[in-house]
Amino acid sequence: MFRVTRYIKSLIEPGPPGHETRAPARKPPGPVVIWNLIRRCNLTCKHCYTTSADIDFAGELSTAEAHAVLDDLHAFRVPALILSGGEPLMRPDIFALSRRARELGIYTGLSTNGTLITEANIDAIAEVGYDYVGISIDGLEATHDAIRRRQGAFRESMHAVKLCKVRGIKVGLRFTLTRENVEQLGDILALLDEHDVDKFYLSHLNYGGRGRRHSKQDAWYRMTRDAMTRLFDHCRDELSRGVEREYVTGNNDADGPFLLMWARERFPEQAEALERRLVNWGGNASGEHIANIDNLGNVHPDTFWWDHDLGNVRERPFSAIWRDTRDPLMVGFRQRPRPLKGRCAECRYLSICNGNTRVRAWKVTGDPWEEDPGCYLTHREIGGEGAGERRITAPFDPIQAVEIQSG
Repeated sequence: MFRVTRYIKSLIEPGPPGHETRAPARKPPGPVVIWNLIRRCNLTCKHCYTTSADIDFAGELSTAEAHAVLDDLHAFRVPALILSGGEPLMRPDIFALSRRARELGIYTGLSTNGTLITEANIDAIAEVGYDYVGISIDGLEATHDAIRRRQGAFRESMHAVKLCKVRGIKVGLRFTLTRENVEQLGDILALLDEHDVDKFYLSHLNYGGRGRRHSKQDAWYRMTRDAMTRLFDHCRDELSRGVEREYVTGNNDADGPFLLMWARERFPEQAEALERRLVNWGGNASGEHIANIDNLGNVHPDTFWWDHDLGNVRERPFSAIWRDTRDPLMVGFRQRPRPLKGRCAECRYLSICNGNTRVRAWKVTGDPWEEDPGCYLTHREIGGEGAGERRITAPFDPIQAVEIQSG
């Protein structure tokens, strides 16, 4: 996760000279865990990475098994846990598990489509004390309902935002950028102010589950660049007016180098210090500081690697699985630099982005270490005139905004 507000605020309010060199590189005590507690969902969204449906899926962890996992995560010093699905609110024991996570002192977030948050359960949600509730929004009403494949979903989700705000729950909107909604980004940013939303998470489209089938809907490179520039400018404008909303992005670590280029134009005297901060951040953390547990208890390097199992928590504790150094993919994830190929191997920003999101290369080429087809930086930007041309998707010119073709 790339914390946009934090870095832009550091440009506007820089600390004393050299303070950023004293900041330690990112090294949390354990990985952040995204836990897909249930695969069932009341929606069938186009970009769903879990290919969920409104049916029961056999073999999901029992309440007792889930409690054992929580105890292990606590002992392993997992700093944060995001409870997801499917739709996690469809799991009968969601509140009991959430309360246990909070009792153990684990930062606990709820990732939901919001349609099931109503007056009937908002008191129970507030009583849990979630550190954060993230609600997915994919555009204005017509666009959101079309992507979510349910009429009325937008209104239900925005009503959930209102209920959370009334109860003092930190609430955010989660927005996956696609060709279908990129033109509505400005409208979504306006919604944040209208509803006093605390956090905004912009996710780039990844190629997993139904998201793979819709990879041709991925925003064009130029559109992505324009969207990120708009987000950075918007965050800067709010900060200058004393509004400190939390903006973060995910699933495309090229956002770090792109912010650095943005800063060189607008804050040239602070760009060098920002670059040191971004190197300390270190970019993509799949398989290292980010982990996933699916509804069956299988452990994955992140939420988009469901076709690569590292082990199952019914057979071995999560902590033992995560410490295991024999899996070749995990070995590569934890190398610095990673064993990358093509443009990624030659990129001058490798120490910042760490090779970006590997699952896109895997889905397109079958090789997780090939260059990332979702990187929206130009050849000149990543390495000068001699930088290699793209080998995955040809012909492809990011300046001309030719669409990603992944099959």
